[in-house]
Amino acid sequence: MKVASAVTPQTPRMIAVGAVCSATIFQVETIAPPPAKLLAQRRVQLVDGMAISAAYAFARLGGRADIWSRIGDDALGVEVRKVLSDEAFDVSGLQVVPGAATSQVAIIMDRRGDRLVVPFHDPCADTRADWLPLQHLDGADFLHCETRWPEGAEVALRAARARGIPCMVDGDVAPPEVLHRLMPLADYAVFSDAGLAIYAGCEDVETALRCVGREHRGHVGATCGARGYAWLEQDEVRWVAAPAVKVVDTLGAGDVFHGALALALLEGCDVAAAARFACAAASLKCTRFGGRLGCPTRSEVDALVLTMT
Repeated sequence: MKVASAVTPQTPRMIAVGAVCSATIFQVETIAPPPAKLLAQRRVQLVDGMAISAAYAFARLGGRADIWSRIGDDALGVEVRKVLSDEAFDVSGLQVVPGAATSQVAIIMDRRGDRLVVPFHDPCADTRADWLPLQHLDGADFLHCETRWPEGAEVALRAARARGIPCMVDGDVAPPEVLHRLMPLADYAVFSDAGLAIYAGCEDVETALRCVGREHRGHVGATCGARGYAWLEQDEVRWVAAPAVKVVDTLGAGDVFHGALALALLEGCDVAAAARFACAAASLKCTRFGGRLGCPTRSEVDALVLTMT
């Protein structure tokens, strides 16, 4: 499925930096404790990753996206490149790492959307980022990074900041040292509630946002699942509630939020309007099985936003 149509020179362009993997999602009725054998009701195979999913949403909702990541020099890496290229991503920044295995992940998901995730990343894969095509930042409108490849994220963030390109970092669950390395480099520090708690050392979202906001020069916010999105504005915490939906699959919902938020900001929305748009996109994604492939269309998101107050 191609992620964008009617692309013009004026179409917003985002570069997404992060890890990429081949994912298989199995849907089961319930996830039983071991030992157990479960019969899957549905299965989908896709190329996945936090940055990939954000880029997919950005493009599907009206932008275009480049992918900067790493794959192994194995048959799976060839397949990953072809899939992303077929989906109309620019993959010129997809680096082949000699002697490395392409990452894989198996995801077992129950009917409520709860899941068990089993990833494999080659521990011997070269993590250097000195090959990144930083010249391609010229002409880009936005940079989005996540924490699974911190070496690449840091290099790209510093280069983008030097060019005055707005940057967003997805502060999901990660080692504290990685979060503290990357989040200060973001113009838009958009955490998950769990990632925010790790970064701030505080479970209460509003208290944690104020704590981070005292040191961060840009936007600070947190995705909070069904509660919606919270962000700090002039030392006050504001909220946009997520619309109520029947949840089938939450995989990739936070990433869809990031991609939709970035696009809305580039289209000139203020933070509140951008957050409503992103909450609508993420909520609709949760109603559909298939990870990022459940990302809604622009017309679906726009229609849901009209119902939100």
